[in-house]
Amino acid sequence: MSERNETLDQLMRHMAWANADLFGRLAALPDAALGHTAPGSEWSVGAIAHHLVTAAENYAQRLHGEPRAPEREVPTTSAQVRDLQAILATADARLRSAAQLPGDEVLHWISFNGEPMSFPRWVLVNQSVHHATEHRAQIAGALAANGITSVDLDAIDVWSLSDEDSSSR
Repeated sequence: MSERNETLDQLMRHMAWANADLFGRLAALPDAALGHTAPGSEWSVGAIAHHLVTAAENYAQRLHGEPRAPEREVPTTSAQVRDLQAILATADARLRSAAQLPGDEVLHWISFNGEPMSFPRWVLVNQSVHHATEHRAQIAGALAANGITSVDLDAIDVWSLSDEDSSSR
């Protein structure tokens, strides 16, 4: 393996940290909040959270050349969110380690609808970060649209992680 890319590692570390914060906050909400949607969207908070975790796990498995994980149910309780949080922490750690592998290596797999796919590793790593960010924002928006403001995206941005790191030194 080549020399560790610290900048890339910090990017992946931030994603995992922000995901953990979000899922911790989701687990503390009333179960009914998992059914909330944003105006014009049919995706509930629970469905988006499920999708975020499933995708992270699938990206990690593709990056490591492994088969997909079994399907899981969309969470309807805080206990199920905590289960997904643990699965996501494992997937995020695996994504972080896979990001250190050669980015130009072309990976091959079969899509959900049976289509052969081929992309360089860097595309999957990049997508894993942007995908998680997009869905954290969707969850925060769906909750805010229903009067729940406990997910503050500004509190889990890269500046906040840097401030947390500085204060712990």
